[in-house]
Amino acid sequence: MRVVFLDEVEGVAHAGEIKNVADGYARNFLLPRKLAAAATASTLQQAEARAKAIAQEQEKVDEAARAVATKLAASPIVRHERAGEQGRLFGSVTASDIAAEISSRIGSQVEHRQVLLEAPIKEVGTFTVPVTLTRNVRAEVTVEVTGTEED
Repeated sequence: MRVVFLDEVEGVAHAGEIKNVADGYARNFLLPRKLAAAATASTLQQAEARAKAIAQEQEKVDEAARAVATKLAASPIVRHERAGEQGRLFGSVTASDIAAEISSRIGSQVEHRQVLLEAPIKEVGTFTVPVTLTRNVRAEVTVEVTGTEED
């Protein structure tokens, strides 16, 4: 069945997209929840207008995110953690720690899911961590972890 998505369905489509989906998926899930409508001439026109409006709104959000990305790239995040003599941390620096630091810098909330850290940082050094700010904007943040030997 050919449908026009009225709202974003994660992993399937964005609002305004036109896709062919299984009949049962459309009848039992998308249509009752008003996430999509059958693709007719009038719904296609409405979807195109809505897609343009969403694209303009997304472009404004992306522009603001690009400004934040340049601000984040300008200076590294420095973390002082307890470490042993070989440079291994007693704890670790996690995506939540990095997200909290970024949130305090930019003044808006960044969730730990947006920080694309493969594994927690467990040693002293400089690391480049990608951060997804919006669907279209990804920033590279430099994280410097320094060790302090406290007794």
